[in-house]
Amino acid sequence: MKLVLKYGGTSISSAKDIQNVAKHIQSLSKQNQLVIVCSAISDTTDDLIEIAQSIKKENKKKAEQLAKKIANRHQQLASQTIKKSQVRKKLLQTFDGYVSELIALIDGMVLLGEVTPRSMDYLFSFGERLSIKLISTAINDIGKKSISLTGKEVGIVTDSNFGESKPLMDTTRLRVSKALESLFLKKTIPVIGGFVGADQHGHVTTFGRGGSDYSATIIGSCVKADEIWLMSDVDGLMTADPKIVKNARLLNEVSYVEAIEMAMFGAKQIHPRTFEPLLTKKIPMKIRSSFNVKNEGTLVTSSPSLTAKNSVKCVSNVSHNGLIDIRGGSMVGTPGTAGKIFSTLADASINVMMISQNPSESSITIVVKNADLDKAVNILETELLGKIIKKLEITTDMAIIALIGSGMRGTVGVASKVFGSLAKNKVNVSMITQGSSELNLAFVVKNSDANTAVQALHNEFELSKINLK
Repeated sequence: MKLVLKYGGTSISSAKDIQNVAKHIQSLSKQNQLVIVCSAISDTTDDLIEIAQSIKKENKKKAEQLAKKIANRHQQLASQTIKKSQVRKKLLQTFDGYVSELIALIDGMVLLGEVTPRSMDYLFSFGERLSIKLISTAINDIGKKSISLTGKEVGIVTDSNFGESKPLMDTTRLRVSKALESLFLKKTIPVIGGFVGADQHGHVTTFGRGGSDYSATIIGSCVKADEIWLMSDVDGLMTADPKIVKNARLLNEVSYVEAIEMAMFGAKQIHPRTFEPLLTKKIPMKIRSSFNVKNEGTLVTSSPSLTAKNSVKCVSNVSHNGLIDIRGGSMVGTPGTAGKIFSTLADASINVMMISQNPSESSITIVVKNADLDKAVNILETELLGKIIKKLEITTDMAIIALIGSGMRGTVGVASKVFGSLAKNKVNVSMITQGSSELNLAFVVKNSDANTAVQALHNEFELSKINLK
């Protein structure tokens, strides 16, 4: 088979993990054509973000200390992972070059006194550049040919929206397929940096946090992969967060649309745009653990088997959100009111997670992340208060709970079971939405009630009995 394997940072954060990954890749390569996509090693992207913050505060010393911390982490891993001394020496020299370039970039950004989205993307690309060099060297070290390529080098071409770029798929498909087909012929395993591409001018761009999954599916669609595997520290998609629900079960199979909903509502292991390149090609995806390779994980397909069509599959939760209740008499029956509110928030790059409007149109309630709350309230007050808005009411520390499952469509009594169960457990619901697809039913409760609500619904729909073999 032609397989694309994406490894998350937690899968490659110790020498032992890297050696295990290299051995797994070597064994799979005997019967399959492989493309490997890697994230930055754990904590590296966080350190790079902190470097950017330090430069903004003109704290050059802190930025350079963090760069040295990143260098030490990778040098240590290289020394512990690579057995052949000549191979190890060459890798450490390459790392020295990358770190010198990183320090020079920090100097330049401090000198200019500004951190632009473009310079941030260049800065953030160092995490993947270091990790792919380490992984491809580890594969070479055990006798298998491998080469590391950045997203730019393999041919991922994007727009120039730095920080949240989108691929230009036609150009990307031509370049990536050409680059990788020649490596397949040479029996060389490419290890590609996730999360990063380059615009048409060759400037480094990124897909936003968690974008390595997206890189994997872009590449998978370019090479017409048979399957794409997302390898991380979890066994697959679960019926609930196992930290909240001790008897949460692994889901054997879900549809693309269900997986997209799960990604939107808190399944941290998937970037929400991951599925875009797969939808037309209908390439199956597996979400698997690199620490438990005997487990097949969760299969994500365009049309799951009938046995996988439970009415409710999963109870997801997203904590730490703010609820804004927007009221105003002049909103009633005035065309374009909602449009003005949402375009005002969109112009400020604020993502609205949920919306509810009462039939009288006198109020609209929206949910945003706690981190965006101040900014959202500020912009609404500045732009619209006293015009179409009379009053804003804010509630902080709210959680979104979502029930997801394509089998909910047309199933009678799901909502009554949900709210009956919450009432029994004395959980108060602040807001409810259900899309016309009936694929999910989402509502908002206080953060302090979130765990109780998730556990109660998991019990109510007997999700611990899913996939019992």
